[in-house]
Amino acid sequence: MINGKFKGKDILSLDQFTPNDFKILFPLTKKMKNIGFNARPSKLLDGNIVTLIFYEPSSRTFGSFSAAVKQLGGQTVEIQNPQVFSSVAKGECLSDTIRVFEAYCDAIVIRHYETGSAKKAADYASSVPVINAGDGTGEHPTQALLDLYTIHEKFDRLDNLVGVVGGDILNGRTVHSLIRGLCRFKKNTLFLLSPKQLRLPRADFLYFRDKGINLIEIQSEEEIPKIADFWYWTRVQKERFKNLKDYKTVKNRFIVTKKLLEDYGNKEMILMHPLPRIGEIEQEVDSDPRAVYLKSQIRNGMYVRMALLALILGKV
Repeated sequence: MINGKFKGKDILSLDQFTPNDFKILFPLTKKMKNIGFNARPSKLLDGNIVTLIFYEPSSRTFGSFSAAVKQLGGQTVEIQNPQVFSSVAKGECLSDTIRVFEAYCDAIVIRHYETGSAKKAADYASSVPVINAGDGTGEHPTQALLDLYTIHEKFDRLDNLVGVVGGDILNGRTVHSLIRGLCRFKKNTLFLLSPKQLRLPRADFLYFRDKGINLIEIQSEEEIPKIADFWYWTRVQKERFKNLKDYKTVKNRFIVTKKLLEDYGNKEMILMHPLPRIGEIEQEVDSDPRAVYLKSQIRNGMYVRMALLALILGKV
């Protein structure tokens, strides 16, 4: 648990966060927004080096972490696809890779294709904090932090919310982390819209429900409540399927169109997506003022990561 003490902490799961931790992180995020949005020079991380090592493809998470470090005057060591462009290609194991880069930097940000790999990396790195940037179908905590900040920015609360999550709930690590985050607050309800094959695993469903969040599984757009505060749409993750035929049977089963928003949305809600988008939200929806996935949500990714890095490196 963080319990208000961020310095030196690994960031691996939303389970580490208490409501009080958000009260520390979010006001600082707002200050970071002032730095980033206005391109104000900062030397907060001057002298710090952060290693970004991504075993899976990434553009937004990788780019926003890189930009976050540089906005605060720090520097990065950047390694994408280490299976090809590092000693991993020669057979180097994860533990050796982490221990090598630990010697070069003050923090490590890792994305990996195996669930639980971020925890292993944190165990291997004894002297620097590790941030989980996505581990298989496990979690993506910093994505959830920016999602929660985006919701909080709109509604000024993280309790008494009604949300709709649509798409790949089985494999969506962003969804898993978002639910964990909303579990920290009272009286939240999520409607989970997905094909049967992509539902939340039953063990996870029961675990989250026991944590106090109200989860309701629905199977059609007609069951979407018109009072939702937010919709959180996700892509069906092709890379998680062993059989292409199985993927094609569930791809884009639920698509957000202007008509769907008109029929089941409301004026005060926001429409979110962790990106990339692969057809599950039509492009004509982008101009809708409720669609924030290419606006405030994406920008908040850099601001939240700026704040988080400053906290775990003990700069604030």
